[in-house]
Amino acid sequence: MAVAPSLRPALAVAMVALTMEACLAADAQSSAYRVEGDGIVSPLTSSAGDPARGRALMAGRDAANCVLCHSIPDPAIRDAGDIGPALLGVANRLTVPQLRLRVVDMRQVNPRSIMPSYYRTEGLVLVAQAYQGKPILTAQQVEDVVAYLSTLR
Repeated sequence: MAVAPSLRPALAVAMVALTMEACLAADAQSSAYRVEGDGIVSPLTSSAGDPARGRALMAGRDAANCVLCHSIPDPAIRDAGDIGPALLGVANRLTVPQLRLRVVDMRQVNPRSIMPSYYRTEGLVLVAQAYQGKPILTAQQVEDVVAYLSTLR
């Protein structure tokens, strides 16, 4: 089917919008997870986590902002916090399912934790209306962070 040149920009915008909507819907559907014991055994996505993307998320001062509270054993990452535990050797102390639960919702491990629930969206209080029902990290970002944490031996 031929599309008139004058309609091509509008069609492109509509296609991008539909693709983004489908991605958001797929991520919302994948938001279900099951806690087993002290971890989440099943990955949140079908795609493996990428340690390089996870490192970037953890070191960044935006979405995850892990360095606000945790020191990370990386000489390129300075000015890290010390409110939370140092992450050096975390993969020796915790399994991948345990790491995943801590990123998804640390309050299930320690209800008094001040660590944000990066993926849980239900039952939270004092959340700005614009952010209600939305995770801080996507399912793929959680898996990326877990992949990076699992390298910290």
